[in-house]
Amino acid sequence: MRIRTRRTAAVGITLLTALALLPSSGAGAAPRDARPSGGGLHATIRYTEYGIPHILAEDYANLGFGTGWAQAADQVCTLADGYLTVRGERSRHFGPDASPGSALSSASTNLGSDLYFRGVREAGTVERLLAQPAPAGPGRRTKELMRGFAAGYNAWLKQNRITDPACAKADWVRPISALDVARQGFAVQVLGGQGRGIDGITAAAPPTAPPSGATPREDVPDPRRTAKAARELFSAQNADMGSNAVAFSGETTANGKGLLLGNPHYPWQGGRRFWQSQQTIPGELNVSGASLLGTSVVNIGFNKDVAWSHTVATGVTLNLHQLTLDPADPTAYLVDGKSRKMTKRTVTVPVKGGAPVTRTQWWTRYGPVVTGLGAQLPLPWSSTTAYALNDPNAVNLRGSDTDLGFGTARSTAGILKSLRETQGLPWVNTVAADRHGHSLLSQSQVLPRITDDLAQRCSTPLGKVTYPASGVAVLDGSRGACALGSDKDAVQPGIFGPSRMPTLKDAPYAENSNDSAWLTNADQPITGYERIFGTIGTQRSMRTRGAVEDVAAMARKGDLTVRDLQRQQFANRVPAADLAADDAAKACAALPGGTATGSDGTAVDVRKACKALARWDHRMDDDSRGALLFDRFWRKLTATVPNAQLWKVPFSTADPVRTPNTLDTALPGFRTALADAVTELTTAGIAVDAPLGENQYVVRNGKRIPVSGGTESLGVWNKIEADWEKAKGYTEVVHGSSHIQAVGWNSGHCPDARTLLSYSQSANPNSPHYSDQTSLYGKERWVTSRFCEKDILGDPELEVVRVRERR
Repeated sequence: MRIRTRRTAAVGITLLTALALLPSSGAGAAPRDARPSGGGLHATIRYTEYGIPHILAEDYANLGFGTGWAQAADQVCTLADGYLTVRGERSRHFGPDASPGSALSSASTNLGSDLYFRGVREAGTVERLLAQPAPAGPGRRTKELMRGFAAGYNAWLKQNRITDPACAKADWVRPISALDVARQGFAVQVLGGQGRGIDGITAAAPPTAPPSGATPREDVPDPRRTAKAARELFSAQNADMGSNAVAFSGETTANGKGLLLGNPHYPWQGGRRFWQSQQTIPGELNVSGASLLGTSVVNIGFNKDVAWSHTVATGVTLNLHQLTLDPADPTAYLVDGKSRKMTKRTVTVPVKGGAPVTRTQWWTRYGPVVTGLGAQLPLPWSSTTAYALNDPNAVNLRGSDTDLGFGTARSTAGILKSLRETQGLPWVNTVAADRHGHSLLSQSQVLPRITDDLAQRCSTPLGKVTYPASGVAVLDGSRGACALGSDKDAVQPGIFGPSRMPTLKDAPYAENSNDSAWLTNADQPITGYERIFGTIGTQRSMRTRGAVEDVAAMARKGDLTVRDLQRQQFANRVPAADLAADDAAKACAALPGGTATGSDGTAVDVRKACKALARWDHRMDDDSRGALLFDRFWRKLTATVPNAQLWKVPFSTADPVRTPNTLDTALPGFRTALADAVTELTTAGIAVDAPLGENQYVVRNGKRIPVSGGTESLGVWNKIEADWEKAKGYTEVVHGSSHIQAVGWNSGHCPDARTLLSYSQSANPNSPHYSDQTSLYGKERWVTSRFCEKDILGDPELEVVRVRERR
């Protein structure tokens, strides 16, 4: 429970403690704060409006302590659930068959999750990574932050009562260690690699011998189906994370300084939520922004000189090695004709209400044997063939070092320096701008070092199809010459060095919306990178096309300010509608008898729908009428009609932003999608011209909060994905716009920043910060960032809390 102090008391008593840690230039010559009697870690937390903590500490361990305390105060149940996951103890408390959620892996059951994470734990994987000296392993500052974070979390548990009903009386909420914090960080690092294949790793088992005299059955993956499944698996269209970000250089702005708008699209519930804070070690670090829960550093944010955001990148963070098995032993594989035995990893998981479950995992020089990447991409282990998954981020615990480098950077050059020296980011691009007028996009990811040449020489027949289609390489594991090489500037073997990363510096704008780096700036396309990073010269998503149209127009207009970034965030323009809605309305009005036949063969009266489409403003605002109808129609149309058939004018590399275009309304699928959308709305009791805000909303403590924005296929910058229930329509938001920041600089030392955390700081319904920013988000209003001391101390809602260990 947070200790609250009245404003006058805070200024008169507790604030003196905070001021003692400030540099003399900011708060006078106050004496330096002494350690609490009896020793122990400590920090000062100044809370400003909307529950945003400004954590002040004298070193990294104490900063971690304050961060762990403050995160626990807002998100103790979500954090505890994550630590239960990485300990491999979910089945003990919740049973083996329940879903663990997708925050830390793709495992479909608690048992699968536990088998994997318990295996990581028993193998000492994270301990070995922590023991590696920097730069291959994490640096001292990161380790100190982890140590402090665990201590802060534990101190909060010891000194406070849990009021969140999600875990108020749970026996699984327990103290943690710094190793638990590191294990949670490891899980985040491998989300795009081993984390995608957990079910296939934990279920992998050698084939059983056929009955005497029977011919062994060889299950060979179909290359075309596998390539299609891989393409869909790594597509932004199907992801539960994404983002938009744009950096403008000084040549486009009103004052010659840079501007940055970051709009990550992350889950609204669970362990991949962001949490806001400012972290300050006087004279060492002063950074504000958002952290993924359980992370002791700011992942997306700004300091007085530079701002950055991330977008989920197209680089494929894993590859497969196809193993030729030893004819005498299906748990051995051949490399250059020599047999190599797989490593057997036996894991036992305690199970609630039942006997412990013991399973065996099989590991190779390339990584674990995997029998599938999701249900749609099987990789069967036969008597002759198996597949091993290589994930270079499984030996990368450097992400926090990269983030710390960002926090102390003084320019976009400093951002690049951190990326180059630490090489810690697994699955994101970095977009940045600074007060000096520079802009930057860099796809600096830890990726398997698979060049197009290597793929050409070493792909198996399966890989020759999957690699061009999806970037997923399947290499011949029986040939030593097909091992991944090393770049001289790489900090670990088998990954690309920083000189190979797609990068664009100082363009008028640099934008990414989860497509490859090619169209970062439509006037300066980036080319020359390997296929594993993403495609070149291919059709862009609707969101990328709309985003590039918008930001290019902004750059041409010039004289940009932070207010222009705020307008872009909530413009809620629907690029798909600008291309298709008018044609759809005309074709609808021309239907004989005003009817269309649905997928069930029923004739549906669509005349009111035609009028609603014709009158719609092509926006996804709360008061937009016809928006919901087009949304449901477009989802159905794009789900049933292949993209190549949807448009009359095909994609052209000569005009990649405006093509394809011109909806083919003569397709039978057009009329079917229209009829089904009208039927769907009618079944839910929703009028075809109902305002969007009446039917796209969240409920917090019994209060309905309308939510604007739209789905991926519509191309809306302000992305929102919500669950649809047949009888109700949209209910809870699943993922979408999360920690939004619009940052620039004026003539003073303080950044000019506006932020917004769409789902608010706390998941506890009893917290005053459970839905306060959600209400702001619904009203399209922003929080003015309090970065400088005068702004923090000038907040009329200021609360100061002194936190420390009690030994």
